[in-house]
Amino acid sequence: MYKMSILLFPHVGLFLAILISCVESKYMVYNTSQTIVPGKLNVHLVPHTHDDVGWLKTVDQYYVGSNNSIQGACVQNVLDSIVPALLADKNRKFIYVEQAFFQRWWRDQSDEVQKVVKQLVSSGQLEFINGGMCMHDEAVPHYIDMIDQTTLGHLFIKEEFGVTPRIGWQIDPFGHSAVQAYLLGAEVGFDSLFFGRIDYQDRAKRKTEKSLEFVWRGSRSLGSSAQIFAGAFPEHYEPPSGFYFEVNDDSPIVQDDINLCDYNVQDRVNDFVAAAILQANITRTNHVMWTMGTDFKYQYAHTWFRQMDKLIHYVNIDGRVNALYSTPSIYTDAKYATYGSWPLKTDDFFPYADRANAYWTGYFTSRPALKRYVRMMSGYHLAARQLEFFGGRSNAGPNTDSIADALAIAQHHDAVTGTEKQHVADDYAKRLSIGYMEAEELVAASLACLADSTSNNRCRSRTTKFQQCPLLNISYCPASEVNLSQGKNLIVVVYNSLGWKREDVVHIPVINENIIVHDSEGREIESQLLPVANAYLGLRDYYVQAYLGRTPNKTPNYRLAFKVSVPPLGFNTYTISSAKMTDVSSTKSYVQTFRRSENSTVEVGQENLKLTVSTDEGKLTNYINNRSLVEEIIEQSFSFYAGYDGRNDTNPQNAGAYIFRPNGTYLIKPEGQVPLTVVRGPVVNEVHQQINRWIYQITRLHKGKEHVEVEFIVGPIPVDDGIGKEVATQITTKMETNKTFYTDSSGRDFIKRVRDYRTDWNLEVNQPVAGNYYPINLGIYIQDNRKEFSVLVDRSVGGSSLVDGQIELMLHRRLLLDDSRGVAEALNETVCVLDECRGLTIQGKYYFRIDPLGEGAKWRRSFGQEIYSPLLLAFAEEDDDSWMDSHTPTFSGISSSYSLPENVAVLTLQELADGKVLLRLAHLYEIGEDKDLSVMTSVELTKLFPGKKIDKVTEMSLSANQERREMEKKRLVWQVEGMSGEESKVVRGGPVDPTKLVVELAPMEIRTFVIDLDGISGQYVSDA
Repeated sequence: MYKMSILLFPHVGLFLAILISCVESKYMVYNTSQTIVPGKLNVHLVPHTHDDVGWLKTVDQYYVGSNNSIQGACVQNVLDSIVPALLADKNRKFIYVEQAFFQRWWRDQSDEVQKVVKQLVSSGQLEFINGGMCMHDEAVPHYIDMIDQTTLGHLFIKEEFGVTPRIGWQIDPFGHSAVQAYLLGAEVGFDSLFFGRIDYQDRAKRKTEKSLEFVWRGSRSLGSSAQIFAGAFPEHYEPPSGFYFEVNDDSPIVQDDINLCDYNVQDRVNDFVAAAILQANITRTNHVMWTMGTDFKYQYAHTWFRQMDKLIHYVNIDGRVNALYSTPSIYTDAKYATYGSWPLKTDDFFPYADRANAYWTGYFTSRPALKRYVRMMSGYHLAARQLEFFGGRSNAGPNTDSIADALAIAQHHDAVTGTEKQHVADDYAKRLSIGYMEAEELVAASLACLADSTSNNRCRSRTTKFQQCPLLNISYCPASEVNLSQGKNLIVVVYNSLGWKREDVVHIPVINENIIVHDSEGREIESQLLPVANAYLGLRDYYVQAYLGRTPNKTPNYRLAFKVSVPPLGFNTYTISSAKMTDVSSTKSYVQTFRRSENSTVEVGQENLKLTVSTDEGKLTNYINNRSLVEEIIEQSFSFYAGYDGRNDTNPQNAGAYIFRPNGTYLIKPEGQVPLTVVRGPVVNEVHQQINRWIYQITRLHKGKEHVEVEFIVGPIPVDDGIGKEVATQITTKMETNKTFYTDSSGRDFIKRVRDYRTDWNLEVNQPVAGNYYPINLGIYIQDNRKEFSVLVDRSVGGSSLVDGQIELMLHRRLLLDDSRGVAEALNETVCVLDECRGLTIQGKYYFRIDPLGEGAKWRRSFGQEIYSPLLLAFAEEDDDSWMDSHTPTFSGISSSYSLPENVAVLTLQELADGKVLLRLAHLYEIGEDKDLSVMTSVELTKLFPGKKIDKVTEMSLSANQERREMEKKRLVWQVEGMSGEESKVVRGGPVDPTKLVVELAPMEIRTFVIDLDGISGQYVSDA
């Protein structure tokens, strides 16, 4: 272990002689050529800028430097300034991260400048680090979005520069996920991962133990095969105090002109050496990294490089330590060359607190409507790319590029997190909407191409004009709200982006009462008409006006629910028409209303699953599954946390967009004598409850399903009492869970959590609620010795198990104070129509189920995929009954006899710009998670691409920028303290035999391929 204790006295005589000789020269040449010196403390100066892809200003405002009354920041200036600064000295180096900005700048450059920049990249002076479109957050994005945005950046870098980023650089996200380490780290080919934010208690312990740098194994299933060297900075991602050199920064410059006042070379060198030794004494080996930069720095790069040139020159003359221009890649290689062993880290770095009473767990839920919009667009993007492949990609016509770019930017750690200013959140939503509109056009065209073609020949024309309904969540769908009484038929095409056959229930608003539903073979489908609740009609009218600028010209009389069955990666077609006299029309629901004064219970449910609800308080009381013989007493409730006002405290800390700091918990009790309404029918049973004037809830049980769906409307949260509020729901059971619960990591692996406990240090509990909140993207579950209780969500939320047997989700936040983390704005979202502004109302769903112990993973994994990839609905009208004869009513993009194994998902099926196909397949289960499905599985590629000849299959890194075998050859193998070289070998899927074309997948493995197809413009593709 390297120990540093160096005298702080320079060789003054020699030093002054050198200085005097320098004065005699007309032009001072600084020696910046120093490289690593063995046996000395090497201080790696890493020049960098951290450029938020939106935060206080929008991404475009940051790029061009507008709206500087908010923040003086211009990324265009940074990149313009860096190029000449690097050309001025071949030893200078700079790293750049955010490709959303770099691509904007690159497009504006001349051929000559682009050539120069390519030379800088080739020489290693300019290095791309991380390489994604943004520095994504790690708590609230879904892992598929993290992969997509990284891939988008990596493919651009590969195409333009022929290089692959080596280093992960997640310096600003507010906590770090296990998925980032193994999936977006090791599996994309990174050799190391560096970050700035870990819990203040954790950092203090790691400094003492010299364990700020370690080997991180984020996956229990993939183990050492996906480990990565990781490092947390000693403080933050900025330089040591006193070494900031932006224009107008107050750090002392190196004044080395002896003819001028304030000459300070010796003082500055002493300061440098002292700071280096301080860091060396908490770091292993004789290498330390200084992050020379911070947010939006190097707008005038010469001010930084001039000072660093001087520091390197004079520090190396002094000789006590060695200073050099460096990059994280050089630093990583230097660490690896020491052949040391490192502490081991498993699990993750959540939750994160930067001081007592300041847990950054509020942003897990902040801006829940934006979080839902991002998740909806993510699932839509996955389906749209599939249909783009089936219909044929057009670089000129509508494609998925715009929505891909908008989604990539939205993963930024001040975007989907909800920690940006309101006008910036609006900008993210606008970009998503623009991207959606183009993707919607593509989807409609592709479906028309596939449906209009009645043979296996190419589709030559697209006559059908499909419509879609992005506001279906608030019961607004003009395409389905057509009058069928005049003989028209409504055609509903239902597309399934999953790799297995899917049976589900579709809900759409309709006008007519006497209607009937038929499938593609003309068979009548069981259907049900449900009343549209007044709460939804009010929500619909207000938000359609707010979003679209118009009032709905119709009011649906019912919600039509009907069962659908859809083939894998394909569609089925349903016809809704007016029922004839001899037909049996859709069943109208039987509606019962109970006053709260009635002291009784009512049972709802169909087939196996039954729920009992008390009519007096509207609470669930019993859950019974007759198939699995699971029975449990349950109770669901709502509460709110009052947002803390710390303005008068000695150490002020308010609750805000980032920080969850509650000031008391208050149960929300049902108000007055509002009735409980029970709706029954052959397809679905529902319990409607008006909890209070701003919370409405529907508890729903579908026929053929063994889970409970809970749909909620929350808002506007009242703040007229001057108190911000954070609304949560609790589901309580009698299960004995011993403080233990499990939450997902970015929608992928599940991690064990223990209340008031941390694996890596002895936790000092100062916030028993906020300090036990974790991010939930997929779900949360608890278990005892007999049962497991799972809750799945439709967007990122914060949640916990604060009481044994209970699961809590935070649904909505509205706060009146800023939490002093830079955004300088309260999280007080409002929506305005004309002159009326209201607090934001959100609509959403969560789902729960209780299984025998060991049997819950199958539902969590399979239904979790269904939540992420909902059925895509497209509507058309016809005037006669000829649709099924003149169109292709059902379609599957894979062989009709084939379905993916139920433990495999298609994450990506995308036609690339060069005509090749990008395919990602994911094993959905962890090792030991399910007795039947946590096993090696396989996918037959020939059956994924029927009718097409596969010429070549190349396995790639996760981000598809290098061949997997080349990545493995280059991978650095790090040694772990206390572990022998005889660790059990992790089993992974083998190479793909070019004759058999079968892909093997081990638990939690994701494999990425670029596939060359002979004649990709095949049977489903149109030239029109």
